[in-house]
Amino acid sequence: MSNATTLNTPTIRPEEAAHFGKLAADWWDPKGQSAMLHKLNPVRLAFVRAAIDAHFDTDPNGIKPLAGKRALDVGCGAGLLAEPLCRLGAAMTAVDAAAENIAAARAHAQGAGLAIDYRHGEVGALGLSGFDLVTSMEVIEHVADKAAFLRALAGTLGEGGLMVLSTPNRTPASRLLMVEGAERLGLVPRGTHHWDDFVTPLELHDLLAAQGLKMGNPKGIAWSPRKGLHLSDDLALNYIVTVTRD
Repeated sequence: MSNATTLNTPTIRPEEAAHFGKLAADWWDPKGQSAMLHKLNPVRLAFVRAAIDAHFDTDPNGIKPLAGKRALDVGCGAGLLAEPLCRLGAAMTAVDAAAENIAAARAHAQGAGLAIDYRHGEVGALGLSGFDLVTSMEVIEHVADKAAFLRALAGTLGEGGLMVLSTPNRTPASRLLMVEGAERLGLVPRGTHHWDDFVTPLELHDLLAAQGLKMGNPKGIAWSPRKGLHLSDDLALNYIVTVTRD
């Protein structure tokens, strides 16, 4: 099988794209249907910033650690992560499966005065490559072919680049709290999560290794009444990892 054919293996589930496309109109409303993402985003950003500084040896106090670097966010939604990465100095590209999300993302970035290259479609079919930083947050659990999706992500990562992924863990706790609890309480839209599609850290490690990628030690994203969502050693609900070429 040729590399081009491999990278173009369809990974988007049309029903998933339609589900998230319906959320586009109020994606940027911190009290709307994507409220949980607004709470999650600062936690993910803290991890990403620390990973950038460690990997590229940048000043932790610097304002633009991604200056002169190209970054790609895959499964970008309406740009909650792409915009702060752009503000960190990156030449920013972002991809999503839902055309509605891309339209909302472009409009919001334009209003904020940010130059972000938003693309709609399959990441493996867009000819993207050579990025210093590739992020994909809460996406792999929604794709049809996880191996093909990671193969496509690997194809976008430049030499010496850094990838950061986050995803829910497949545990009894995540089923109880993220699927049954959060959706029933209206904290996330119904139908957002399918527990059987969640990926364990060991499974993700092996999927990445098959693409010649090395996974760092996972960090948990946990929740408590006192702290809310926060980085933790507890991987039971959700986790975030760095990825580099092996």
